[in-house]
Amino acid sequence: MKTKNKTVWYEDDLFWETLGPEIFNAEKIESAPQEVDKVLELLQLQPGARVLDLCCGIGRHSLELARRGFEVTGFDRTKNYLQKAEEQAKIEGLTIDFVQGDMRKFCALEEFDAVINLYTAFGYFEEQSDDKRVLLNAFASLKPGGKLLIELMSKEVLARIFKSREWNENNGVTFLRESKVTQSWSWVENRWILLKDGEKHEFSFGHRLYSAAELSGLLWSAGFRSVKVFGNLEGADYDNNAERLVVLATK
Repeated sequence: MKTKNKTVWYEDDLFWETLGPEIFNAEKIESAPQEVDKVLELLQLQPGARVLDLCCGIGRHSLELARRGFEVTGFDRTKNYLQKAEEQAKIEGLTIDFVQGDMRKFCALEEFDAVINLYTAFGYFEEQSDDKRVLLNAFASLKPGGKLLIELMSKEVLARIFKSREWNENNGVTFLRESKVTQSWSWVENRWILLKDGEKHEFSFGHRLYSAAELSGLLWSAGFRSVKVFGNLEGADYDNNAERLVVLATK
C-alpha cells in the first residue's frame, strides 16, 4: 500500500516521525526492561553476547541490552529514530553500533549470537520473497547455534480480537484507527488518523498477516534447524489464549 505522496509507506519518514510518539509512547518505553527480561529468558544468552536489534526504532531494547553488558547493533531505516537512540546512548555512556538501512539488504556474516525483531516489525513488504530475504540475511548473520526471535501480531490472534474501528484520546491527542482484512486473510489494510494541535494527519498502510504455521514454514525454508512457537514473550503455549506470536528459531 502506498501513501498519497506515492512513497511506499515504510519508507515515508513523515509516517514514522508523526506517529512515533504514539507508537513509542511512555508506556512502551517504560516496558522495555521487562520485555528484555523475557527476551533474555527465551534466548538464554551468555554475558557479553552480540545481539542485533533488527528494526530497533528509537532503540528502547537496544539501550536496555547495552545497559546489561551485551554488545549491541541497532538497525533501522528511520534516521530520526536512530538519532534519538544515539542521543540517549551518549547520555548514558553506552556503546551501541546504530546502522541505518533496508532490512532486506543488511547481512553481517556470522557476527551475532542473537537477532531480535520485536513489536510487529516484520511482514511489511508486498512480495513475500522480500520477507524470506530478511530471514535469509538473519540466518547468515547468526553464528552457528545463534537464535532469531520474532514477536508480532499473528493472523490467529488478530482474528480473535479484530476491531474494524477504534480510537482513543490522551493528553489532547485523538488517535483513530481503521483496519480491513484482505487477500484471504493474508493482508491487513490500515488507515490511521491523528488529530493533534488542531491538525489532522492521515496515513494508509498495509502489511502481511502470518499464522504460526506460515511463519514457521518460512523459517524452516530459510535454513533454521529448530523453530519453537510461543503465545507471548513469557513462553506461554501458542493456543486460543495467545496474546502474540513469538517464534524462536535456531541456526
